Amino acid sequence: MTWAARRCRRDTEAIMEVIYPRCAGLDVHKQTVVACVRIAGDGPPLQEVRTFATTTSGLLALADWLDSFEVEVVAMEATGLYWKPVWHVLEGHFELVLANAAHVKNVPGRKTDVNDAMWLADLLAHGLIRASFVPPVAVQELRTLTRTRKQFVRERSAHVQRIDKILEDANLKLSVVISDILGKGGRAVLQAIIDGHSDPERLASCITTRVKASRAELLEALRGHVSAHHRFMLKLHLGHIDALDQAVAAIEKEVGLGLEPFRQAAKLLSTMPGLSTVSAHVVVAEIGIDMSRFATPGHLLSWACMCPRNDESAGKRRSTRLRRGGKWLKTTLVQAAWAAIKVKGQLPSSAVPSYPRAPRRQEGHHRRGSLDAHRRLAHAARRHRMVRTRRRLLRSCRCEEKRRAPHSPTAANRLRGTSHARAVRLVSS
Repeated sequence: MTWAARRCRRDTEAIMEVIYPRCAGLDVHKQTVVACVRIAGDGPPLQEVRTFATTTSGLLALADWLDSFEVEVVAMEATGLYWKPVWHVLEGHFELVLANAAHVKNVPGRKTDVNDAMWLADLLAHGLIRASFVPPVAVQELRTLTRTRKQFVRERSAHVQRIDKILEDANLKLSVVISDILGKGGRAVLQAIIDGHSDPERLASCITTRVKASRAELLEALRGHVSAHHRFMLKLHLGHIDALDQAVAAIEKEVGLGLEPFRQAAKLLSTMPGLSTVSAHVVVAEIGIDMSRFATPGHLLSWACMCPRNDESAGKRRSTRLRRGGKWLKTTLVQAAWAAIKVKGQLPSSAVPSYPRAPRRQEGHHRRGSLDAHRRLAHAARRHRMVRTRRRLLRSCRCEEKRRAPHSPTAANRLRGTSHARAVRLVSS
């Protein structure tokens, strides 16, 4: 470090207030973690940097090394999942701060592991790191279960779609006559196909539930060309679906056990319009029940990425789109909102947003919203297409009439009116 840089740093230390005199910054990676201890005193701060392995013995050595300097607060970046083992070892011994990597980004072009650890220690010493929300262990385990359940349900839906593609390849229109191909009737048909049956009468007899399709439509939909390859693929996907159903059932049982301390809160949430029991479990698993972590409901909405972003420059609002993130909680809340507004009588009319039709454009008015712009663009395209067709037909009618009629002014005016009427009739039809 040059003399000018040291002097600038010393002057900055004299200006900025030190919140944590004994702190540390950790740059966490998959195999190593770089630790920087920062101790503020009367003179320049003392900084010690050391690299440790991310194994259990290495993390225990890191805890002992930090304790030897009497460190009080430790900050680390949320780097994928690599921060969790470090957090579990250091939790209970130090005050931990988890930083968002986008909020503590260093100057580009000067990035090294040592510089990142020193930068985190400097920011933490002056209280410039906003701690991310880390729920308790019980909520973390419940969150892992609910997220795994959602992943398994999505994977099951993907296998159902693959089964439908196999049936289409065999020219079996089962999804046309049955709404759920994995229901009681659909599952019986699939099992009969796997067993080697291909007669439409035999397959139709497996459907014992009521369907809207007639007997003739049902037989025609079950008439196809099934090969041994189709039967093998159907058996393979049905096996995966059965395994996923068993896994989801086991997760549901474990979620019920993990929700025991939060049973009352989940039951209270499920009374809200649009929130089912599963949605209430997801909300509890994502945010917990301790709302003291969020100062206001607005802070909770911002953390869940459910409020418009702030993007203003030179007095102009450039974008109000929702921020990316919170995909687990955001999808659940959006589904609950759609469910609430689709059911009549669940919400008061004042709670359901209304979107009035955009007014007509008047002289001197500025442009309206994107919906109005879309309507005008579509209308302009239709109008332009009709005008071009009208002109083309009018030109062809005039050419045809000129060949048949004499060339006189009176006749020309009469021909112009006749051609115009014919063109209008052709366009209208």
